[in-house]
Amino acid sequence: MSSYGETLPSAVQGNLEPPGFDDSEAIDAIPLRHWGRWISAAVILFVLFALLWSLWHNPNVDIRYVLQTLSAPFVLRGVVVTIELTVIAMIIGVVGGVLLAVMRLSDNPVLSWVAWGYIWFFRGTPILVQILFWGFAGALYPTLFVGLPFTGLVFGHAHTSSVIGAFTAAILALGLNEAAYAAELVRAGIISVDKGQYEAAHSLGMSGGLTMRLVVLPQAMRVIIPPMGNETISMLKTTSLVSVISGTDLLTNVQQAYAQNFKTIPLLLVASIWYLAMTSVLSVGQYYLERHFGRGFGLKEAEQAEKRTARRETRRTEAAR
Repeated sequence: MSSYGETLPSAVQGNLEPPGFDDSEAIDAIPLRHWGRWISAAVILFVLFALLWSLWHNPNVDIRYVLQTLSAPFVLRGVVVTIELTVIAMIIGVVGGVLLAVMRLSDNPVLSWVAWGYIWFFRGTPILVQILFWGFAGALYPTLFVGLPFTGLVFGHAHTSSVIGAFTAAILALGLNEAAYAAELVRAGIISVDKGQYEAAHSLGMSGGLTMRLVVLPQAMRVIIPPMGNETISMLKTTSLVSVISGTDLLTNVQQAYAQNFKTIPLLLVASIWYLAMTSVLSVGQYYLERHFGRGFGLKEAEQAEKRTARRETRRTEAAR
């Protein structure tokens, strides 16, 4: 098969440009005008400006009261309780999620089915129902005791309401519910790790637990971190549901305040501003965590893409000669 140059007449091979072509002539490229984008952007900005202007000048909002109440003691106490609920519930959820994920992937059918049943139950019932259930646990078991079942031997007992208060009930409901969702996230991360990593670790004499802790989970973090960060942000907002059992969180304190002074809208704006501030901080932390655990991944694919691009450019250059 002849090459590209051999198929052309000899008189044409030396000059492939069309007649009248002048290299000195610059192309006057006119960019395409996207009028629809500008019009839609202008409409959106106008609507946003009108909304902010109406809120700022609305006497029912009372901006001055909102700014003064942002640092009120009862608001700050609610913020602290909200952060505590989020942190403790996520710790319970992550630890429980890892255990449930390992049980779910276990070859032991009992452990696997128990984990599946736990996940099925807590993911299948609304979190608000679970919060109410733990808040009224004393109606189901008025007294809690420690002893040997079926023997009548009791080492100690206490009233359920004194053991499971509003804060404890909120922690149990949020943490146990989060464990079910975290289990699926951790399981997806573990499955994403190549089987060769297990084989390499076992060939070095590492036990199953050591392999999971030092080899598998660190690699699975790049898959686990992004959705787990979203779960943390969601948990921060979900803590507002504990107001139904007077959990002393931010929304509970705000509700108790506007029940007395009737400044409902301003106080709800105060709560919204604090929730936005806390979720923004968590979003920044999530970004840096994703970047940390994602280091080194995707470099091979990027190098291959660069090589493919270089080969295409080489072929184009050779074809144009």
